[in-house]
Amino acid sequence: MIDNRTAPYAALLLRVSLGALLLAHGLLLKVFTFTIPGTVGYFESIGFPGFFAYLVIAGEILGGIALIFGVWTRAVALLALPILIGATLQHIGNGWLFSAPKGGWEFPAFWTVTLVVQALLGDGAYAWRPTFLRFTGSARVAEAS
Repeated sequence: MIDNRTAPYAALLLRVSLGALLLAHGLLLKVFTFTIPGTVGYFESIGFPGFFAYLVIAGEILGGIALIFGVWTRAVALLALPILIGATLQHIGNGWLFSAPKGGWEFPAFWTVTLVVQALLGDGAYAWRPTFLRFTGSARVAEAS
């Protein structure tokens, strides 16, 4: 049974954790540690167009910020899935544990599952829900305003 008193806070903790991880991987890892040209070069070295690196960086940074603030939580969690599925597939040949050389696939696979969980849970507590960002239908938005 779900405890309706604490579930919103569980969703909040998951949402902020996922957002912080996305932001850290996009900004701290890909921009500041590997650098943007280094990340583009890595994507090209594994057979992806370099342009994908920019999409992934933008998705991780913007998605991370959106999740931290609780803006479009379900949509952002679902939109981040291709990034994490790609990461899982990229690491799958390295074995199970992420401590394996070049990293294993259990961490990105778990991260993928948690994004699905977040999409199912929704925003949780303390989400920023400005009226102009809602996709609930024009009649409902008008009534809420």
